[in-house]
Amino acid sequence: MKYCRFQVNGEAQYGLVESVAGRDSIGRILLTAPEESDGDVEGLRTRRIEAIALDEAKLLAPVRPTKIVCVGRNYREHAAELGSEVPTEPLLFFKPNSALLAPGGVVKRPKISERVDFEGELCVVVGRKCHLLADGEDVRPYILGYTCLNDVTMRDIQRKEDQWARAKGFDTSCPVGPVVADGLDLDPWAGVGVETRVNGAVRQSGNTKDFIFPLDVVIRFISQAMTLLPGDLIATGTPAGVGPVVAGDVMEISVEGVGVLRNSVVDE
Repeated sequence: MKYCRFQVNGEAQYGLVESVAGRDSIGRILLTAPEESDGDVEGLRTRRIEAIALDEAKLLAPVRPTKIVCVGRNYREHAAELGSEVPTEPLLFFKPNSALLAPGGVVKRPKISERVDFEGELCVVVGRKCHLLADGEDVRPYILGYTCLNDVTMRDIQRKEDQWARAKGFDTSCPVGPVVADGLDLDPWAGVGVETRVNGAVRQSGNTKDFIFPLDVVIRFISQAMTLLPGDLIATGTPAGVGPVVAGDVMEISVEGVGVLRNSVVDE
């Protein structure tokens, strides 16, 4: 099952994404926000509408998180390409909600940066309040689903500052979408492909089975420090192959079982 968030008649709605004549389409509107479902989106009431093709809908970011928690250097080859040590425990940082960008939105390269990089990632959407999980506790009941995320980064600023708030947190630096897919559609523990294309050329190609820290370790680790709330996002790390983009480029983040998140780039 997949759902999206889109604008219709000037209002934001959540819609279930279904295959209609072989084409992904929005055929039903959710009458309750998915983050209010306690993890049971399929049990929510819906209203049938005339089908809207997903690629013709005005899509919004599919989530409204209270926070965006990111895991750094969760692939060994990515740590190596940055000349960084492999962390001994999950390395966490935040992106602010003001960084969120819808599918199809435009990433603005800040004037203060000389190098802005793409970072394609699988992103977890939290489904239930989660805090102080016990060792060995199953994290799957706390996961609402998965989506694509682009952790756009001002690399030159990241390299000169110990804290990554500026480098990772500028407006439009967190494209998310286009849909949220539930755990029946993909299993990151078994392996999910993550790929980034820039102007059609493959730049990153990884798989979640190569995570240094699998999702259960990551989610339990985060929960020891903070309460995760329904709708919160966990960006799980990016594979090797990150690189710069310039005005006019088109970035496409593809997560197997989710879809393709597409955003263009302009100079601020």
